[in-house]
Amino acid sequence: MARYKELLEQKRDLERLIEEARRGEAAAALETVRNIVAEFGLTAEDVFGKRRKGSAVPATPKYRNPETGDTWSGRGRVPLWLAGQKREPFLITE
Repeated sequence: MARYKELLEQKRDLERLIEEARRGEAAAALETVRNIVAEFGLTAEDVFGKRRKGSAVPATPKYRNPETGDTWSGRGRVPLWLAGQKREPFLITE
């Protein structure tokens, strides 16, 4: 049983050392990044790309209701006009 407790203690020591190493290396990496950003005059948009509000791309419609023109992408809840029916006849083939 003593061996088990020794191993747990070693595990805690290793986890502490791992976290210290991570913090040190992250700080060095951050300093490097900041120096490069300053040297080249980069902006957040340059580094991370343009951010848009609601940047998720809308899904392309996959099914169309021929009577109303309503569409469904195949994601999320099945619309009432398609529920309980075979989907193949409603596929958009264009």
